[in-house]
Amino acid sequence: MQKITPFLWFDNQAEEAMKFYTSIFKHSKVGRVSRYGDAGPGPKGTVMSATFELDGQEFMALNGGPHFKFSPAISFYVNCETQQEVDELWAKLSAGGKPERCGWLTDKFGLSWQIIPSILGELLHDTDPEKSHRVMKAMLQMDKIDIEGLKQAHAGKYE
Repeated sequence: MQKITPFLWFDNQAEEAMKFYTSIFKHSKVGRVSRYGDAGPGPKGTVMSATFELDGQEFMALNGGPHFKFSPAISFYVNCETQQEVDELWAKLSAGGKPERCGWLTDKFGLSWQIIPSILGELLHDTDPEKSHRVMKAMLQMDKIDIEGLKQAHAGKYE
């Protein structure tokens, strides 16, 4: 059993969000689902709480009502190996949501994600401060991160 599990509070979209997220990430599945009964505060038969896994990471979701909203103060960082992976996740997660700068996006449920290629960290931590500065400058101009653009900036060829 996982020791620490992210717990997501939704108004009434927990089931929709769970199905959406598990359709996007590989090695994902729906776990336990509890539904409201006759005496529950939610409509009978709707999801009260649920567990699901995204690429092996367990999550819990609750339909708790409109009292709380997501904010960018908490986001999910997704480490990507290829531009294809960045492009696919960016397209799927930003659908109905909002792209942000530097690889961040807000999905249609208001949850913040960072879709980041692993090479970004490598290039930002270059021992040559001029190269890392150029990579940082290029990244700050990007919404979805472009690996080739990062490599060009590192080499001094990015405009």
